[in-house]
Amino acid sequence: MPGYFAALTIVLMLGMVAARVLLLKRQGTKAMKFGDVDKKDFLIPPFAFFYFYMVFASALGLPAISTEEIVHSAILSWVGVAVCLAGLGLLLWSLISFGKSFRVGIDTRRPDKLVTNGIFAHSRNPIYVAFALILIGEFLIFSNWILLTYIGAAVWLFHRQVLREEEYLAKHYGQEYTDYRNRVRRYV
Repeated sequence: MPGYFAALTIVLMLGMVAARVLLLKRQGTKAMKFGDVDKKDFLIPPFAFFYFYMVFASALGLPAISTEEIVHSAILSWVGVAVCLAGLGLLLWSLISFGKSFRVGIDTRRPDKLVTNGIFAHSRNPIYVAFALILIGEFLIFSNWILLTYIGAAVWLFHRQVLREEEYLAKHYGQEYTDYRNRVRRYV
């Protein structure tokens, strides 16, 4: 059962982000800015699709590169489900807090106001924290070396993106962002 929840988590995560992007598009805002700043970002989707396949393959018994688990524990799998739920909840709260300012990528042409309320009063990057929780939860459900490797790679990619966003925000919002950065932690 936890395996099915891991696959459902991916569907819900992608569904929440896609729904938000489509809702903003209907309101006249192009929220999909992925790859606008750095074209190397387009190297990420094939690795993400492979990750998604690995989770679905593990959940549904499809052929996978590795099904050997580092540790197998029903209790750990259910802890993973709880961590995935926490990640999904945090993602939803983040999307709601973002309001019309939500973007996938950096929007240098039409940025909105700096969001500092809701979950952003506690973390400057709650969406990345939510994604990390989901990755950790799924590793706890299917504890194989590939998913563990993905956690390390994702943490590096998330941090790289956060640094790029911080540089842009500091230039665009100036003192307002500096005050916010001094008041609220980067992650947790």
